[in-house]
Amino acid sequence: MSQMCSSSVLEQNVSKFQLLSLSEDPDLQPLLFGLFLCMYLVTMLGNLLIILAISSDPHLHTPMYFFLSNLALTDIGAISTTVPNMIVNIQTHNELISYEGCLTQMSLFIIFVCMDYMLLTVMAYDRFVAICHSLHYIVIMNPRLCGFSILVSFLLSLLDSQLHNLMILQITNFKNVEISNFFCDPSVLLNLSCTDSYSNNIGKYFLAAVYGLLPISGILISYYKIMSSLLRIPSLGGKYKAFSTCGSHLAGVCLFLGTSTAVYLASAASQSPRKDVVASVMYTVVTPMLNPFIYSLRNRDIKRALSRLHRCTV
Repeated sequence: MSQMCSSSVLEQNVSKFQLLSLSEDPDLQPLLFGLFLCMYLVTMLGNLLIILAISSDPHLHTPMYFFLSNLALTDIGAISTTVPNMIVNIQTHNELISYEGCLTQMSLFIIFVCMDYMLLTVMAYDRFVAICHSLHYIVIMNPRLCGFSILVSFLLSLLDSQLHNLMILQITNFKNVEISNFFCDPSVLLNLSCTDSYSNNIGKYFLAAVYGLLPISGILISYYKIMSSLLRIPSLGGKYKAFSTCGSHLAGVCLFLGTSTAVYLASAASQSPRKDVVASVMYTVVTPMLNPFIYSLRNRDIKRALSRLHRCTV
């Protein structure tokens, strides 16, 4: 490692990074351009429709749909930090990104992805209160608590982003300027450090533990309490009716955690950057695109609101 670094050390004043293209085959470029443009437009349209349906229907002005509209807004931000730049790179055949642009993209990506994770945790708590403390739901999940939850989620996400930024800025030597992903992945950037910084490693694992384990612990505890409460309901119909309100959220959690875990396992087990990129596409593109379908197709209130919205626009 030290020999490789000593032969190709790049100083901190590096001006550009080289992103990894999805395919070197020129015949595939138009197909990839059309595919990711369609996926981006579908994601934008689906999430915007959810936000519009919730904001236009007074019956949906509840804590659950308040969090859902914020989740949709976060998904729009998450996919907009990576896919438009990738589409432009495919069209222009230029995968270069400036040092400042790379840090900006990384920071925004961390904010939105972390915010997504925090919102899923808050939504799990909301479902816990709705099922286990249904008589006090309105009192507990009051507008002040809902707004405070969004604010805390954003501030924690911003802190995570700035701590990653600080670790990257402390890197004085880079192995090379080639990033083995189609966007400025923070884990890839940290691995480009030519020196194994003890403080950076400690910071990386600490942030992974805090921002990874605490939210999932909150989700698991919430669903443990929910399942314990459901077991006390005598009728099967009552159990199904109570748990049906959690179905969309549980599917969203499984999709988010499943794709993020797949990215981690793929990067750990695979030696091929191309395979890592495929896993990253699932995590950064497919998940935000599928969320609107998950939360609308299984939700009668959302479907009714979308139908009313359609009738008003026709």
